[in-house]
Amino acid sequence: MKKLIALLLTLVMAFALCACGGNGSGSASDTYTINIGHSDTTQNLIHISLENFAKAVNEKTNGKVTIVIHPAEELGSNKEMIEMVKMGNLDAMMLPSGQQADFCPKFKALSLPFLFSDYDHVYKVLDGEIGQELLDGLEANNLIQLAYWENGLRQFTNSKRAIEKPEDLQGLKFRTPEDQLTMAIFAAYGASASPFAFSELYLALQQGTFDGQENPVSNIYANNFQDVQKYLTMVNYQYQPKDMIFSLTTWNKLPADIQNVLLECAKEYGAEHRKAIRDNEATYLAELEAAGMEVGYPDTQPFIDQAQSVYEDFYAQNDWAQDLVARITALK
Repeated sequence: MKKLIALLLTLVMAFALCACGGNGSGSASDTYTINIGHSDTTQNLIHISLENFAKAVNEKTNGKVTIVIHPAEELGSNKEMIEMVKMGNLDAMMLPSGQQADFCPKFKALSLPFLFSDYDHVYKVLDGEIGQELLDGLEANNLIQLAYWENGLRQFTNSKRAIEKPEDLQGLKFRTPEDQLTMAIFAAYGASASPFAFSELYLALQQGTFDGQENPVSNIYANNFQDVQKYLTMVNYQYQPKDMIFSLTTWNKLPADIQNVLLECAKEYGAEHRKAIRDNEATYLAELEAAGMEVGYPDTQPFIDQAQSVYEDFYAQNDWAQDLVARITALK
């Protein structure tokens, strides 16, 4: 079904580009339909902010631009969607950090454990010079980023036991995104980790295919993981953004005034999404606890200490890494 939807989308996009002219200048009568995919549910805060983004773009272009949102991996996995965007068969998507690192080598550093002290530290890095530097490599892959959006500071959940120290993770099987550094972190704690489609994760947890998973609180809440996971461990072990990425095939066919509206709204509603993630966390945690989830706040220093081997390996593999981490750390 996903492949059929993707094929139909490709045909629709081809027709739409022909109908609109697609010469980068456009006329007053041209209209544009932009398809954007993401992996989260319609209850997720990212989808809500995308709906607000789509409405604002439509209003600010006087109805010339319609944004069609495709949630919950209905077009394919994140890895499949970014290949569609790269090839020009999908206009845009919300790209997780793990997949973005495939095109932007320095982006890999964002997945290092306990790199960021809090959200304020994150935004100092991403909204400044380093944030732009991290994007090197996108254009060479026919991609352009409009704005940093949020995924958030990430936590552990599992169905077996409370996690109070790194040793408690030993032997547990975790689902992770397709991100080598994330899997390396769990390996350092003695757990096994493997990637798996996010849209199918609830059922996999329910069936016991995985003991646990890791995600920001907003994703845990939006996907009702409290129904299939007993323990939530608040450690802020990793931060990952989820960014609005367009295909240059689409972007270069849009007139400058439309591009400006898209850029403006991407930044505005990316900021809205960030704020919503932070403002709702306490409420979500209270509701997760009320539903029976046990929320723990262990001392993070033992987790930090045991994950240092991940840094050592990362530095050995990337000659630019130590300097970049030092610059990020200096902004705390």
